[in-house]
Amino acid sequence: MPATISCDVAIVGGGLAGGLIALALRRRRPDVDIRIVEGGSRIGGNHLWSFFASDVAPADRWLTAPLICHGWRSYDVAFPEVARTLRQGYYSIESRRLDQVVRADLPEHAVMTRRKVLAASPTAVVLADGDRIEAKGVIDCRGPADMAALRYGWQKFYGRELQLAEAHGLERPMIMDARVEQLDGYRFVYALPFSATCVFVEDTYYSDTPDLDPPALGSRIEGYTQAQGWHVDRVVREEGGALPVVMGGDFEAYWQAGGNKVAKAGARAGLFHPLTSYSLPDAVRTAVLVSAASDLSGAALHRLLHDFARSTWRRRRFYRMLAAMLFKAAEPQERYRILQRFYRLDPQLIGRFYAGHSTLFDQLRLVSGKPPVPVGRAVSAIRESFR
Repeated sequence: MPATISCDVAIVGGGLAGGLIALALRRRRPDVDIRIVEGGSRIGGNHLWSFFASDVAPADRWLTAPLICHGWRSYDVAFPEVARTLRQGYYSIESRRLDQVVRADLPEHAVMTRRKVLAASPTAVVLADGDRIEAKGVIDCRGPADMAALRYGWQKFYGRELQLAEAHGLERPMIMDARVEQLDGYRFVYALPFSATCVFVEDTYYSDTPDLDPPALGSRIEGYTQAQGWHVDRVVREEGGALPVVMGGDFEAYWQAGGNKVAKAGARAGLFHPLTSYSLPDAVRTAVLVSAASDLSGAALHRLLHDFARSTWRRRRFYRMLAAMLFKAAEPQERYRILQRFYRLDPQLIGRFYAGHSTLFDQLRLVSGKPPVPVGRAVSAIRESFR
């Protein structure tokens, strides 16, 4: 017989945003009865999330520290005309670790995997098997809503975790190797050394379309590993996807598309960096914000998260302008020049950029000098971003 489940907070979607909210509530508010509902078999799915040390405020590191699987003190970037090492911490979280920590922290009944959600309201969740969750408040974290209200391009990727026959020789991550052939927009390869003989290699594109061709991308990864002199023993894991790079649009219309008056977090709330598509810094901030809320009712959670997402959207107009320049002002095969110029700048500025905290001086520095794109097209792209 269908059951009715009662709780204080129901989190719909067990990805990064939902998992972090569940952990933050459990650790700061152990009295709150939580349910996290995920259609897949585990929290986090099949993903790898990476971030810079400056992406997470020192006061919030209690939330991410137990999740970190790999960490480095510096990282490399390489372009046709620029190569440098930046002395800044870089970390990675594997989805299997998120799943382990969430299950260890929450009571067994609170983690509801393999449960498909049909509908969510501010105070209820309807499941495909007929069960219903009645909550004081619901937070929807199920991924992007209808994107029709936004103007965007795509950052798409395909990666493989590789076990090598011999040591790879990487001392630190190569987070952007743009010396590769420029195909389908701005292309770069990303390589993370997990151990002396294990490396994660990802082929990434800033593309006009979200289309992925895993066999073709897999062949390019094989070509890259061969060029490095690496001999692959086996493929441990694969992942791929496409993330929006937002150039403009109507925030309120996008929010409504995700559900009227329902509290939202993660991509469903538009909480990701417009240009990099990074979601972890915002997911951490959101989780900490929710854990500190005195009122966890559906209406209060909606106000809290709507206002947070709206103010974040307004502060990031500059990044949407840069995204428009990347996609609208530069020829696809020349987009790398914008990032090449960016990586000549001060490391602290670069860190603030990724964290979404660029100062006014940073913004002026980023757009000063001769642009690496035609001036007329740059002006048109800037105008489009303000529509």
